[in-house]
Amino acid sequence: MPTTPAPQIAVIGAGPGGLTCARVLQRHGIDVTVYDRDASPDARNQGGTLDLHADSGQIALEEAGLLDDFHALARPEGQAQRVLTRHGEVLVDYRPVGAEDAAPEIDRGQLRTLLAQSLTPGTIQWGHTLTSAAPGPAGTHRLTFENGVTRDVDLVIGADGAWSRVRPLVSAATPVHTGVTFVEAHFDAVDTAHPAVAELVGDGQVFATGDHKGLIAQRNSNQHVRAYIAVRDEADPSRAAGVDPEDTEAVRAALLRAFAGWDERLLVLITDNDGPYVNRPLFVLPAPHTWPHTPGVTLLGDAAHLMTPFGGNGANFAMLDGCELALAVARHDTLDEAVTAYERTMLARAAAAGDGAAALERVFGPGDRDRTDFPDFAQETERYRQGAAAYRTRRPATPQTPLS
Repeated sequence: MPTTPAPQIAVIGAGPGGLTCARVLQRHGIDVTVYDRDASPDARNQGGTLDLHADSGQIALEEAGLLDDFHALARPEGQAQRVLTRHGEVLVDYRPVGAEDAAPEIDRGQLRTLLAQSLTPGTIQWGHTLTSAAPGPAGTHRLTFENGVTRDVDLVIGADGAWSRVRPLVSAATPVHTGVTFVEAHFDAVDTAHPAVAELVGDGQVFATGDHKGLIAQRNSNQHVRAYIAVRDEADPSRAAGVDPEDTEAVRAALLRAFAGWDERLLVLITDNDGPYVNRPLFVLPAPHTWPHTPGVTLLGDAAHLMTPFGGNGANFAMLDGCELALAVARHDTLDEAVTAYERTMLARAAAAGDGAAALERVFGPGDRDRTDFPDFAQETERYRQGAAAYRTRRPATPQTPLS
């Protein structure tokens, strides 16, 4: 696109999608500023692990020039999947063969650091909480931050997650609770301090479900495991049960009552955790979520299409969104043409994927699941590879100006 006068582009949110967008823009010589409410890159824990799919997240990293760096950090063995019944019977035991690279795992914090450090110094403005974004003349928007900073921009990109402050500029939609809440637990030094958990989880993920509930645990790097105790309940099941969520022992007792009758080998995910539990209620934006084209503003990732974790599309789609939006800006003569082209593709993709709420109903339904309730993981990895090949054959070429 024309470089004079240079468009003023602001990305709100330094998550995987927003940072990918900024990186690809900079690779094409386009200025951008990213604003994030965190005081610094390590101000808070970034969460668990992500599987980056060959046909989405890895495509985005390739365009960002970071795919080799990603593979140096990623854990291909983390693609292992074990599915059990609540009685401990094994339904699926999938283990990747060789250097399987269709959906390797990476810690969220590692991915964020990789993307953030790839940007020109000063690109990310930490400690900037957006309080309002108001339309201005000729499609511009005035951004106002909690610290008193204001800025007028030609394009504001809402990459600010489920509770986006940018979304109201284009849509009145708000997230709705799915009826499922994950109660998170964590385990440190798992191989030595929690050998039963290490054996249960293996190199990747273990998933057990039945009677409207589930136990999920994922291995992260550095001998860390995160478990998600799934219950169909209110957004804060502890308070709903009359339990103080800060009282770890009381929460544990309530969870054990809820999971009475489950195999003892699974209950270590409730009984042996380090530190307190954390509520993670699952919200979605009911699909399809669309909005009328609005000059000077667009959304990506959870701000545009908040999904459940089932399917693993959230971060992958966010990164592909960011990549495709940046490429559209590089390929079109005006920002408005770029956003129009981007939204046409992104909204269709998100609508086809759905919000994942139906999967919750299936996985956390009454009674027990069987093998047919879960995907064939070998076939799934092959679909990622085939999808990546198909994507590469149809994408237009764009001249690149890589950063040094």
